[in-house]
Amino acid sequence: MSGWTPENVRDTLQANGIGIKTEGRTGNDLGTEFRCDDGQIVQVYDTGKVSVQGKNQEAVRQILGVAQPLSVVAAPAAKPQANRNVFVVYGHDSDARNELEAMLRRWGLNALILDQLTSGGQTIIEKLESVRQEANFAVILATPDDQGHRANHPEELAYRARQNVVLELGMMLSVLGRDRVAILMKDQVAMERPSDIQGLIYIPFKEKISECALQLAKEIDAKGIPIDLKKV
Repeated sequence: MSGWTPENVRDTLQANGIGIKTEGRTGNDLGTEFRCDDGQIVQVYDTGKVSVQGKNQEAVRQILGVAQPLSVVAAPAAKPQANRNVFVVYGHDSDARNELEAMLRRWGLNALILDQLTSGGQTIIEKLESVRQEANFAVILATPDDQGHRANHPEELAYRARQNVVLELGMMLSVLGRDRVAILMKDQVAMERPSDIQGLIYIPFKEKISECALQLAKEIDAKGIPIDLKKV
């Protein structure tokens, strides 16, 4: 911008709350130099041009209408962070769920637990539909919470996961795909698999979730959600 005088610049800075520490001629005696409280250096040349240097330049540039020099190269844009949300589906085994949640958080993942999320007046299905769009991976905790068999075949009695677990598993598969859904299956007792779909990622454990920590971490890491496997 041209046409500035030292008086114009001084008054404009002070009117906008920019304090001036010193005022004097520039080192090359081509204009007047203002040194401001926040580290800005404003030089008003006798030709009427203004230059802004020093720290915290942006506010002063906007006030005086001084453009950023073309020689200044903008910093490269930061790479987008991978979505680290992992939706957790679970049944009645609260100890296993708590262990899984703590493990995911240690890996720097954000565990989305259904009953810990605000409902906002939504039904369970609506809540699932909104959450599933935010998750980048799902971990299904299949524990022997129920028992069942075919009608008139009591000899087939077996443990199985809760119906809500099977429903939510299906929803996660439909959105994320089979390769982004891992099923941690407690095989302490004979238990039906919650699905006969081929190609699902089943990871068994007997007592503790930590038994399958490394395999689960590898599956998640392989899908572009970085985990330091050396610390698992």
